[in-house]
Amino acid sequence: MRLLKTATCNLNQWAMDFDCNLKNIKESIAEAKEAGAVIRLGPELEITGYGCEDHFLELDTVNHAWECLKELLVGDWTDGILCSFGMPVIKGSERYNCQILCMNRKIIMIRPKMWLANDGNYRELRWFTAWKQRDQLVNFQLPKEISEALSQDSVPFGYGYIQFLDTAVSAEICEELFAPTPPHAELALNGVEVFMNASGSHHQLRKLDIRLRAFIGATHTRGGVYMYSNHQGCDGGRLYYDGCASVVVNGDLVAQGSQFSLKDVEVVIAQIDLEAVASLRGSISSFQEQASCKTRVPFVEARYNLCQSFNLKMCLSSPLKIKYHSPEEEIAFGPGCWLWDYLRRSGASGFLLPLSGGADSSSVAAIVGCMCQLVVKEIANGDEQVKADAIRIGQYKDGQYPTDSREFAKRIFYTVFMGSENSSEATKSRAKVLADEIGAWHLDVSIDGVISALLSLFQTVTGKRPQYKVDGGSNSENLGLQNIQARIRMVLAFMFASLLPWVHNKPGFYLVLGSSNVDEALRGYLTKYDCSSADINPIGSISKQDLRTFLRWAATHLGYASLAEIEAAPPTAELEPIRSDYSQLDEVDMGMTYEELSVYGRLRKIFRCGPMSMFKNLCYRWGAKLTPQEVADKVKHFFKYYSINRHKMTVLTPSYHAESYSPEDNRFDLRQFLYNARWPYQFRKIDDLVRELDGDRVHLGESSELDKLRDASQGGGGMGVVAAGSGNPNVGL
Repeated sequence: MRLLKTATCNLNQWAMDFDCNLKNIKESIAEAKEAGAVIRLGPELEITGYGCEDHFLELDTVNHAWECLKELLVGDWTDGILCSFGMPVIKGSERYNCQILCMNRKIIMIRPKMWLANDGNYRELRWFTAWKQRDQLVNFQLPKEISEALSQDSVPFGYGYIQFLDTAVSAEICEELFAPTPPHAELALNGVEVFMNASGSHHQLRKLDIRLRAFIGATHTRGGVYMYSNHQGCDGGRLYYDGCASVVVNGDLVAQGSQFSLKDVEVVIAQIDLEAVASLRGSISSFQEQASCKTRVPFVEARYNLCQSFNLKMCLSSPLKIKYHSPEEEIAFGPGCWLWDYLRRSGASGFLLPLSGGADSSSVAAIVGCMCQLVVKEIANGDEQVKADAIRIGQYKDGQYPTDSREFAKRIFYTVFMGSENSSEATKSRAKVLADEIGAWHLDVSIDGVISALLSLFQTVTGKRPQYKVDGGSNSENLGLQNIQARIRMVLAFMFASLLPWVHNKPGFYLVLGSSNVDEALRGYLTKYDCSSADINPIGSISKQDLRTFLRWAATHLGYASLAEIEAAPPTAELEPIRSDYSQLDEVDMGMTYEELSVYGRLRKIFRCGPMSMFKNLCYRWGAKLTPQEVADKVKHFFKYYSINRHKMTVLTPSYHAESYSPEDNRFDLRQFLYNARWPYQFRKIDDLVRELDGDRVHLGESSELDKLRDASQGGGGMGVVAAGSGNPNVGL
């Protein structure tokens, strides 16, 4: 037997905080050594932090990374253990994203990344060059200070693997796993048994399964040990890196770390018999045949043994059932952990949330409540770092610390109901009840006096006083009056956030939380510079449908029973007067349902549909219930208001990234913000196609395919996705 003990980890790094990052790296190595591991894998760019972005262009960033690596190598940290450290390296004129493979105070080789992540949230080609030489390792001259400290002048640099006396090990960096021809396929044929994937992968709802399937697929048909390490936490931006450090052997998961956690360091240990890898490979005829005519990959010899022989004291890791969180749990724990990292690292003393009693702001409140529960739970589990942060933020004294989530929330969480004459007693009551359940310090404020003062000023200046539409006013007057209320709430929220700590003799300031969801942002159904404008927003890329499901879950699992009533209430902005024959409703205002918005959003972003492509897709998907003309009208309506309101995305509050169709303009969804909202050419093409479809039906004198679909599905309930045979328009999107 060749028994191997490996350690991979989740690290909560902070971009550009080298002290924090080095401390976490050292702690992970110490835990790995204590467990007896001989391989320690850390996440991608762990020394600098993954999210440094344009700081990678600064020579200081690269130099500081070398200084930290020097500290690790001159000490005893790498004695007896192979460590893989992630950092940027400059070779000649190019900057590379590298894994530095070290052991016994020496650098064995430097492995630059060959396939860079450059879509969605990732812009690695902005900062790094992809390594393109696959046929040889080149010589890399170490910086003078490193060379002198290590008594080592140069190291092999490039694509290759390390051949130890008893096994072969290689690095595969994040995106390379998902490339059409991943390196591990070729490396396996060259005899590599252990693959180390250092990653910087962010959380996205329902994404974890894709990642784990990739690990399993990498070793299922070709054998091998696949180690995966990831960042975990908010390292300074919109992304939450969701950990899940794992080890897979021959397609079986044998070790899995947490996806969401408040811990700064989590080490995952696996004990493996490498003979199982050799046995599987020897039993696959096609693997043997391809290995016999493989392309040779260069390697570095390391005259060390990593494995132990047969030893009953070393228990082998057994296959595990993969642990997945439900989407509702992901919404609770992901943004909750992200908020905690932001709070403890920002220097703020807490959060302030304008709580309207509606679904969106109540979701944010529930997430903060979940965060408080996680903090108390982690302290009870003995996490001293979480405890120290909670004592500092909550201003505990005399050895006290949080033991109750409601008491902790009272110290760090303000909620404010800013009601007007248009607010209902129902939403006012819901806001107060929910705040009490969470433990927040709740304020009930009437803003009518401020609004009246502004309108009086306007009347003094212009001689006119606007009226609501229900009272005979124009659309412009109606919109203006709604905007005044919305924007006053933003101004008051920031005033309370800065001054309430002073009122209560607390130091610091509070972060204002926003609560607009991804669908409202996509449609532009929000007032620019209203309560959607805040410091950060934990639900800004989560759909309304997912939030409503989350509220039902949280009512039971988080213990906030009032959320069930909040979820059941129809969504309303409450910015217009309530009359016996009129009540403002979001979906009526928007001219589309939230369910339809999710469909439009996925087609626009994920499937890259313009107006014409979206029309054609929806003719198939909704053809069972709608005529081509009706589909065309819906598509035009969406694109009209999407383009009119796109400018709002340029000032959208930084939001937790959780959804692949987010319209966030700053990093993820890069498009113009001044459109011809009439879309004359595209809409004309749609009209031409509608006339063609209508003409075909008249000419044939019989039902078209779309009519047949409609006839076949009568009574099926709602606009179904025809191709998927479902009544849910999200299926297949």
